[in-house]
Amino acid sequence: MQWRPEREKPIKFRLKNMKVGILPVGQVASDVFMELEQGLVKIFPDTVCQILKEALPIPQQAFDKKRKQYNSSLILNEICGFATKNGHFHRVLGVVDVDVFASGLNYVFGEAYVSGKAGLISLWRLKPDFYGENSSSQSLFLRTIKEAVHELGHTLGLQHCHRSLCVMHFSNSIFDTDEKQSLFCGQCYLQAALAINRLG
Repeated sequence: MQWRPEREKPIKFRLKNMKVGILPVGQVASDVFMELEQGLVKIFPDTVCQILKEALPIPQQAFDKKRKQYNSSLILNEICGFATKNGHFHRVLGVVDVDVFASGLNYVFGEAYVSGKAGLISLWRLKPDFYGENSSSQSLFLRTIKEAVHELGHTLGLQHCHRSLCVMHFSNSIFDTDEKQSLFCGQCYLQAALAINRLG
């Protein structure tokens, strides 16, 4: 696993074979999952990622008609239920392509249970097209990796980091996501490493 600054040599977690299931929730383009799998393995080199073939349906009760958005917490609960039933995964990361919100927030890029087994990311507001930018798969993939690592970091017990370049920095907007790296800062790296070492 790498840590900031990027010029340093890669550092790996001691625990091998942390297992992460990547779970489609609803309809999601398949190319995103391949890039996500490859990106996560670069950040967590000892991790085994498995793209799950069957998609989890988006719960109907998650849709808020007034907001025309989906409640991320209700979707996350479904992913948590899936993770509990599939105990051979250390973590399950759900990927959805709808606009999501959480209580008290206009929208979110994702959500996770801190020190839990489940996380969720949404591609909806990560797409350049959403902001009137030129369509760029590379930009989408980079944003997706950052948010995936961020939410997995929460599942490992990490809170938001005040360092703007750390992947655990809170993204108040897409500009924050674009500014930060896909890597943990040194302090967050150590916390994540300890948490992964305790998984086995």
